Amino acid sequence: MSDRQNKLICVLGATGYVGGRLVPQLLNQGWKVRAVGRSQAKLRTRPYSFHENCELAEADLFDRESLEKALQGCSAVYYLVHSMQPGSSDFAEKDRIAAQNTVHAAEQAGLERIIYLGGMVPDDPNISHHLKSRAEVADILSAGEVPCTTLRAAVILGSGSASFEILRYLVDRLPAMITPRWVRTESQPISIRDVLFYLSGCLEHPETAGESYDIGGPFIETYEKLFRIYQQEAGLRKRLIIPVPFVSPKLSSYWLGLVSPVPVSLAVPLVMGLRNRVVCKDYRIREIMPCELTDCRTAIRRALNKVEQEVVDTCWSDAGTLGTPEWAICGDAGYSGGTVYHSAYRVKLEGCADDLWKKIISIGGEEGWYCCNALWSMRGWLDKFVGGVGLRRGRRHPSEVSVGDALDFWRVLDVQPGERLLLLAEMKLPGEALLEFTLENTIVGDTELTMTARFLPRGLGGILYWWSVYPFHALVFKGMARALAEKSGCRLMEGPELVEGPAPRCRIPGGKDNG
Repeated sequence: MSDRQNKLICVLGATGYVGGRLVPQLLNQGWKVRAVGRSQAKLRTRPYSFHENCELAEADLFDRESLEKALQGCSAVYYLVHSMQPGSSDFAEKDRIAAQNTVHAAEQAGLERIIYLGGMVPDDPNISHHLKSRAEVADILSAGEVPCTTLRAAVILGSGSASFEILRYLVDRLPAMITPRWVRTESQPISIRDVLFYLSGCLEHPETAGESYDIGGPFIETYEKLFRIYQQEAGLRKRLIIPVPFVSPKLSSYWLGLVSPVPVSLAVPLVMGLRNRVVCKDYRIREIMPCELTDCRTAIRRALNKVEQEVVDTCWSDAGTLGTPEWAICGDAGYSGGTVYHSAYRVKLEGCADDLWKKIISIGGEEGWYCCNALWSMRGWLDKFVGGVGLRRGRRHPSEVSVGDALDFWRVLDVQPGERLLLLAEMKLPGEALLEFTLENTIVGDTELTMTARFLPRGLGGILYWWSVYPFHALVFKGMARALAEKSGCRLMEGPELVEGPAPRCRIPGGKDNG
């Protein structure tokens, strides 16, 4: 039997942007893969979860025991994780602990190698904290007993990547751009397709163990040049780019957070990393794994085609955990955790449950929220203004949802086809909020749709927030119910009406956090 049939490969971060694409590539090459994430529910929604050579495992990088269990029996591990809150004060410490735990678990499991995708670090003592952390993680992984291969990339271009989405939103939405200095800084972008080629190729080349390599595309470009390429490939009119040298990277990152789907917490480290010229210092990897590298124009064209055809495999917003609120887990007493406020509206429709469900799971993104879109947009801009994700994040697919998907400023917590859609608010709030859509068939064949908002306030500010938005619930929910009925072709029989009485406490089955 070949190594591919004998050896089990572990992928940490299997639901992230790169990991979600690497797992199917390894499976297609004949490897046995153990896909690891913090949420089994999220892993089970991935297409690769049904492959006969794929195992799913739940592990927390801050829990050594679960990590050791996930790595047992594997020969190699891909480390494709990093802090999803790079703007927080302790993100570097979290990255450090996660890397140390992985080294320990790899040694305990007797792994042959670690393969890490990190960032290209310039020779400059004033690099961003984000890049410093990436470099430190590489050092930690390389210092252990298990040989580590480090691949360092700059900008990754592909449908759904954060860099591509920033590029797309800026050029699509702005006919004129006042640009800071960083748009003229040189970098060496690489296609996601080529990143996957190098990552998977490391398994075939044992001489790469214990080595570090820069990986980049065939050409060195500036972001301004990428703007021009995107504009041409998208068939847009020429954009006016006005250079303004006194705009700081940090200030421009806040502007990016407002006009693009990428939140400020992620835009800041991305932009701060663009202050420095990041190009390959060596090209040894090309001699070991020769291939025809993808130029930026081709990479952007492919990404645009994927977006237009609605076949984006993974997205930057897929990464992260499902932070299911503890009060939403089955098993808690009704009085535990504090008072959960709720507001529910119900409507009865004549039949057509299937058509109604299709409209419910198509909500958000380009489709909008069927009612009061101006209010939703205003809430999204307010969220962006205070550093949240806002509405521009959109959705991965216009008519399909899976557990873990981002949906504007919501995250899909649970999907039961034809019955239930549960969303967790990821906007900036003085508390935690859930939005639930449920369908029930009556004895006579009619359909009842119930829309419920639930909110656990944090302090007095949270209570004041709930009562300030409560009056709008009638307007929004009644409007959404009528619009859903109209768009799905269902005849409205009763309602919409406010449902009185306490809502049930149990939201997520199992009594265990799905995050």
